[in-house]
Amino acid sequence: MQPTDDLFARLKRSTFRSRFHLGPKERQYCLDKGPETIDSHAADFIARRLAPAEPKNDGKQTPMRGHPVFIAQHATATCCRGCLAKWHAIPAGVALTAEQQAYVVAVIHRWLVAEMNPPR
Repeated sequence: MQPTDDLFARLKRSTFRSRFHLGPKERQYCLDKGPETIDSHAADFIARRLAPAEPKNDGKQTPMRGHPVFIAQHATATCCRGCLAKWHAIPAGVALTAEQQAYVVAVIHRWLVAEMNPPR
């Protein structure tokens, strides 16, 4: 399971998904913490908030701001189980496997790298 160019092309065509971008504070946070720490935060958020079969407050468990990973989750449709099912074909109602969790973190990582390194 790897994030695909097709997925990111579809996300760019979504009016809702394409409006998410890192602000100056989130960019600086990424620079200060580094990719390993940000990926660790993503893995923790996914494990606690998204991986259970029935996440608490599903659909509302991911804030839209406050951390670069939260912004990335909304931009990449990895914010709730409904979005995972619709955009990533990961069924709701079943706990995420370790492989699926790693996939979600990889999707978030790819989006963050693109945000931190915009085309010139």
